[in-house]
Amino acid sequence: MDVRTPAIQVSLRRRDGLFKERPALYILILLGVCVAAGLYKTRADSIFACQASGYTSDRYLGYCDVKGYGDYEHGAFWFDLEPVAEMSAARADVLFLGSSRMQFAFSTAATAHWFASGSSYYLLGFIGYENSIFAGALLHKLKPRAEVYIINLPEFFQPFEAPLAKMVMHDAAARTRYEVKHLSQIFHRAICGQMPAICGRGWAIFRSRQTGFYAPEYISLFKLRGNSQPVSYDQKVDQREIDEAIAIGRIFLSELPARAECVILTAVPTVGTRLGVTNAIARGLGKRLVVPQDPEGLQTFDGSHLDEASAQRWSEAFFETAGPRIKKCLATASAE
Repeated sequence: MDVRTPAIQVSLRRRDGLFKERPALYILILLGVCVAAGLYKTRADSIFACQASGYTSDRYLGYCDVKGYGDYEHGAFWFDLEPVAEMSAARADVLFLGSSRMQFAFSTAATAHWFASGSSYYLLGFIGYENSIFAGALLHKLKPRAEVYIINLPEFFQPFEAPLAKMVMHDAAARTRYEVKHLSQIFHRAICGQMPAICGRGWAIFRSRQTGFYAPEYISLFKLRGNSQPVSYDQKVDQREIDEAIAIGRIFLSELPARAECVILTAVPTVGTRLGVTNAIARGLGKRLVVPQDPEGLQTFDGSHLDEASAQRWSEAFFETAGPRIKKCLATASAE
């Protein structure tokens, strides 16, 4: 016995009759729902979740902070997807090595100004707390001609591969994924560049092919609201970690094609900067850590990376301290 009210029964008969008489309408509605769901997923979980305003003839998208895209810069180098960037790194007079902390710290007007006199540089750091394992493999591949290496020492000499490096170097399917990411930037730039309103505003990093520079006007897209924290320091030491890093560091430094005095170790400040451990590692490697006297009031925008104003002040102080040594190394190389 049907206990539904007469009004409900009439409504259901009308609905069923509509779809029986017009099945194409039902199919179109289903297709519309599927397309809408697909477009939403594409916008929310792909490269289209990020804006395209950072592209130029020199810049590519190094990172878009969504699960469906994420890192591109590792694969760009490892799979030869950005030949201009590889050539620029290989030909640079000065190479900077480290993680994204180094990248943000030296992607400043102070860095560009210091090198404006003619020497070339390249910021060869990567996101994901990258370390010497990927850097060493990449240097072996690039065969750079740099006369000076500047290394951000904290957490650089590690005994394990960082997750992104491990995936890029060992996952058989990684090349295909990164090739797809490379091609998708063509469509992303064309579509989101012309119609930015249909694309998201996910955090993005655009990177220079010529210098490895993280474009400063787009660093703001990567900010985490409310997570700004001041720089601080930790003098505690862990002897086991120190000994392990020294052993790894000796091998790494011995393979660098540069004079020992032209390898500069530094420590970009962060929250809980591990100066105790870092200084001990530097001493064990027979080097003095080259760090400027930090300007007051340095801040991170996310508890890890220097914000734009702090990076500008710190990098300016760094070049005041390390600049004479860099110039001497470059002059000596030119005279040979």
